[in-house]
Amino acid sequence: MRGGGFGDRDRDRDRGGFGARGGGGLPPKKFGNPGERLRKKKWDLSELPKFEKNFYVEHPEVARLTPYEVDELRRKKEITVRGGDVCPKPVFAFHHANFPQYVMDVLMDQHFTEPTPIQCQGFPLALSGRDMVGIAQTGSGKTLACLVLAPTRELAQQVQQVADDYGKCSRLKSTCIYGGAPKGPQIRDLERGVEICIATPGRLIDFLESGKTNLRRCTYLVLDEADRMLDMGFEPQIRKIVDQIRPDRQTLMWSATWPKEVRQLAEDFLRDYTQINVGNLELSANHNILQIVDVCMESEKDHKLIQLMEEIMAEKENKTIIFVETKRRCDDLTRRMRRDGWPAM
Repeated sequence: MRGGGFGDRDRDRDRGGFGARGGGGLPPKKFGNPGERLRKKKWDLSELPKFEKNFYVEHPEVARLTPYEVDELRRKKEITVRGGDVCPKPVFAFHHANFPQYVMDVLMDQHFTEPTPIQCQGFPLALSGRDMVGIAQTGSGKTLACLVLAPTRELAQQVQQVADDYGKCSRLKSTCIYGGAPKGPQIRDLERGVEICIATPGRLIDFLESGKTNLRRCTYLVLDEADRMLDMGFEPQIRKIVDQIRPDRQTLMWSATWPKEVRQLAEDFLRDYTQINVGNLELSANHNILQIVDVCMESEKDHKLIQLMEEIMAEKENKTIIFVETKRRCDDLTRRMRRDGWPAM
């Protein structure tokens, strides 16, 4: 998040600004839905301090790219761009993004040689102050953009490590707040003031409700793994959090997939956004896998399973995964297969 310091109901909340106290939070309530006491802010943009969004200076090597060369670069890296106004040309080297030298030093120390496809187009857009949605598979380099709201503790900690690596050289302080860990140290970080807060939805809601922090100074919001957050049931918390942030913020959303729920979130939270896709948006089954559906009676399942196992295990290198409906069924089937001599676990 950009613009000053930041400030789950523990771990259960994380399953389903910044700056010190201040925000008029109420005493914690034992029961209730997360965020139900947070009210949507009424913003008067004329009274809010102005802030700069556009920090992008196009590198001369990028400026010289012809429209044909831009199209070829995007085609080669499987980048497609949709929506928004005229999209900046993609970069094809880290120095094209005009990062400060201390950031370039960290990139070199970590042996990054060139931007990933999502970074090639994402860096110019993000630095231009534009709202954007970036869709690329997991592991495609989205973590090296600015990240804030993450679905799980593990991802939040991963993001915080990236923020720490680059924050040390730029004197930007960051903190990571998530459920399942003591609140005291996290609250102290917020009270001291940080520029970047990486949070899971549940704990952030908890701190907002109790007045431990607020998002009045937040101008830069990033939703990482948006599809996963929705799968985990965090949509109500995300909406409550976004309601606490000024509407003229810059918002970036990263996702591995583009279902209608994520599309709706983008329509609600982003303004005149540009969508970047890397690879094919249409999800399909692997065409190298032969899929067979055998419809049978419940009473026939065990016999058919044994037949299949005998065929599959005829070749020693073969391995098998069996899905069942319940944990009890899983335990029962494992015991019976072991009893019959199958190496099951």
